[in-house]
Amino acid sequence: MDIEQKQVELIDYFVKQASSLNGPALSPLIAEATSNPSLFAFSEILSVPNVLELEGTEYSVYLDVLRLFAHGTWSDYKSNAGQLPQLVPDQVLKLKQLTVLTLAETNKVIPYNQLMLELDVLNVRELEDFLINECMYAGIVRGKLDQLRRCFEVQFAAGRDLRPGQLGNMIKTLSDWLTTSDNLLHSIQEKIKWADTMSEMDKKHRKDVEERVEEVKKSLSLKADIDFRGHEEIYSEPGGVMDYEEDRGGRPKRRRHPV
Repeated sequence: MDIEQKQVELIDYFVKQASSLNGPALSPLIAEATSNPSLFAFSEILSVPNVLELEGTEYSVYLDVLRLFAHGTWSDYKSNAGQLPQLVPDQVLKLKQLTVLTLAETNKVIPYNQLMLELDVLNVRELEDFLINECMYAGIVRGKLDQLRRCFEVQFAAGRDLRPGQLGNMIKTLSDWLTTSDNLLHSIQEKIKWADTMSEMDKKHRKDVEERVEEVKKSLSLKADIDFRGHEEIYSEPGGVMDYEEDRGGRPKRRRHPV
């Protein structure tokens, strides 16, 4: 079963369970959901009315935990550890996995130093083991570990739950992209029309040149034919062949030879 299908089934299970529980009974369910090794999305559970009713009660801290796993990182937990329950090892692992996903959202090349700082990892060997065994094998990220450049090159990363306000930003980004794409498409279409027009003009110009060339050829051929006939009339008369001789005064005169 792929990770997406597993996610759908787990979300459906926890949503149904949360809908049937109230108050303190939701605490172990939230701990189970945030510890599950195959669950990485929590917004559907957060939207269950019974869960939202924890806000402002003595059990609201469990709502905060669920929000942390939906949108937060390991650094967020450390900054607010005094106001949150202590996490069990499975929750720590899950939150660090989610931290990698958050970093991968905006960085396709993540420096090792940044990863070690965000994950509280002491050395490169430990970091690479975590990325391989807990992230890549889990199917939540794919990428290349570059030991020479000391960075993780992200090729794929599963998406996290949308943070409050993030949907509006995404819609704006997509709208801007759509507008840019429309403008680019219009520009391309105009260039295609211009190219078609130039092509037609070039064809017409070429045709005109070819017609002019043909006219010149015909004109030259006709002129050559006329010149040839003129010479023929001069040198070939019906009475015989004519040649020239000089008279005594030095002027040429025409003499006809009988045929």
